[in-house]
Amino acid sequence: MFSPSQADVRRFLCGVHAKTQSGAPMEAIETLASLWIAEHPEYHADLSDADAAVARNYDETPGQTNPFLHLSMHLSISEQCSIDQPRGIRQAVELLTARLDSLHDAHHAAMDCLGEMLWESQRSGRPPDGNAYIAAVQRRATRD
Repeated sequence: MFSPSQADVRRFLCGVHAKTQSGAPMEAIETLASLWIAEHPEYHADLSDADAAVARNYDETPGQTNPFLHLSMHLSISEQCSIDQPRGIRQAVELLTARLDSLHDAHHAAMDCLGEMLWESQRSGRPPDGNAYIAAVQRRATRD
């Protein structure tokens, strides 16, 4: 299992941004990351300096989203959907996408559910509950 450090993730995303700017060839995961980066131009300044990105503590700037966490969650949800793990997440995100008429907005709603599941897991000391996560995304996809 691949467990990159915070610095690894930040350098990866900064590297993808640099490759996008220069038109350099990319691996498949980099191409996927570049698509989510393109959806978030507000993060481009943060992605322009890898050393500053690695050094920055986003916990010290309340009210500002951590762009690296946000983009990582987009990538996680994309990967979950591509392999349908946890089972049912692909359909739940597809339903949410149809309801919201936007994959991007569906990802943001799914991120809330993913974050809630992870928070609950950490709070309780139990493993993440994939079924609860999918149920939360499905509720968002079907509520009026």
